[in-house]
Amino acid sequence: HVQLVESGGGSVQAGGSLRLSCSASGITDSTYYMGWFRQAPGKEREGVAAIDGADITTYAVSVKGRFTTSKDNAKDTLFLQMNNLNPDDTAIYYCAGRYGDTSYPLGEFEYADWGQGTQVTVS
Repeated sequence: HVQLVESGGGSVQAGGSLRLSCSASGITDSTYYMGWFRQAPGKEREGVAAIDGADITTYAVSVKGRFTTSKDNAKDTLFLQMNNLNPDDTAIYYCAGRYGDTSYPLGEFEYADWGQGTQVTVS
């Protein structure tokens, strides 16, 4: 079982930037696929970005060009750089992971491991 812990959330004004981190422990091989999800009040959780074992990335249309996800494999850490934030980006952001490829990298039911979430507020 992989443990995931997010950090880096906070409050920022519209147009600002934040960088989220997700520290993973217990990953046993390089096929581990990781993703970022978010859930705004009263809305369903949605996929934001994902990155596979070969560092191939997928982004939701709503964040493409503004958000970038990357990994530091040596430290088993996932990042989400968020630029040009707007109030619609306000949500709890979750890190998630799974072993092996998936055809639905932004589908929450594809992931077995989840972090506790970190709040991002844009005003």
